[in-house]
Amino acid sequence: MPFKVNADRRHHIPKQQHRVTNWSEYDAALRQRGSLTIWFTDEAIAAWRAEPRTTRGGQPHYSALAITTALTLRAVFRLPLRQTEGLIGSVIGLLGLDLAVPDHSTLSRRAETLAVVRPPSNAEPIHLLVDSTGLKLCGAGEWLLEKHGASRRRSWRKLHIGVDAGSGQIVAAALTTNDVDDATQVGTLLDQVGPIASFTADGAYDQDGVYGEIAERHPDAAVIVPPRSSAVPSKTVETAPTQRDRHLQLIAERGRMGWQKASGYNLRALVEADISRWKRVIGGALHSQTDGRQATEVAIAVNVLNRMLELGRPNYVRII
Repeated sequence: MPFKVNADRRHHIPKQQHRVTNWSEYDAALRQRGSLTIWFTDEAIAAWRAEPRTTRGGQPHYSALAITTALTLRAVFRLPLRQTEGLIGSVIGLLGLDLAVPDHSTLSRRAETLAVVRPPSNAEPIHLLVDSTGLKLCGAGEWLLEKHGASRRRSWRKLHIGVDAGSGQIVAAALTTNDVDDATQVGTLLDQVGPIASFTADGAYDQDGVYGEIAERHPDAAVIVPPRSSAVPSKTVETAPTQRDRHLQLIAERGRMGWQKASGYNLRALVEADISRWKRVIGGALHSQTDGRQATEVAIAVNVLNRMLELGRPNYVRII
């Protein structure tokens, strides 16, 4: 039956309402996100020219930091490469600097092998939240689809991210093809972070391999993954119950909703909020065409979102 027909018989949960307690600071942080001085820094200007090359080969004109700065401006303001070249040129001209402007071809070529500085690994154990989403590919495939109809399947990539529940920052990211299982990327994400206190993910990660990967790297970490509805306890549930067995026992006692509250599974909403923030700020598509450039695009997007979060984040208090 249509949703509206059953509306009077559905169980309605009132929508929560929150109030921001630090609105003035958060409002200033939102304005800073659009400031060129945040993204075009003095450090980038000082290190704009590349260091002289000591090995054989051509001499690069621009440092890796200069290329990263240009691609960061592209991600923040959602510009094509040619418009990025124009923006960089206008900023350099307004500042009166004697610096060369990288052309769009150079930006595209250097992005293939650019080493983007990753966020430093955490020293203290964190609560890691993991999820994945799809990013559409832009290019000739979509043009053919619009011109000739549904003659081919849409192409997209899968983005896997790990979020620190305490700071909200993205501490790990991986980009794969759309046919890769989410659980196979757990080891890749764990390799990018330091010690973890817990690992929280949805039911797609309810696999023995996930528990094994986490136990191998972080034996004391809690794994908070909802077992599937058809899950059965292990053979050693009476003598040596596993974490999954304890989840099943708690679900049997309190139900799914009770287990979510008791285990802390509801924190996983934070990684879903980060995915939503990615789609709203960066966009839901990849604009690069090769694997190397797409990886660079994702790494720069991670740094952009983390930098925006460092400028300021809202503090919410529930009022209803």
